[in-house]
Amino acid sequence: MPVKKTAKKTPAKKTKKAAPKKKAAAWIKKGQAYECQVCGLRVVVDNVCGCVEEHTLICCKKPMKKKRAKK
Repeated sequence: MPVKKTAKKTPAKKTKKAAPKKKAAAWIKKGQAYECQVCGLRVVVDNVCGCVEEHTLICCKKPMKKKRAKK
């Protein structure tokens, strides 16, 4: 008696859900200023990158301190 071939069942395709957008962390704000305690260089944030991890700005081999930006 001949053997009947059965069709292989293919697994259902999974649809990819859109990844949730990463929110900018609370410590990163437009207008935030950083100042070097050694040389006095001052940096003001113009664009928020939206990264999850915090960035450390380093000047004169030391991390810059947060300062209040002048408006």
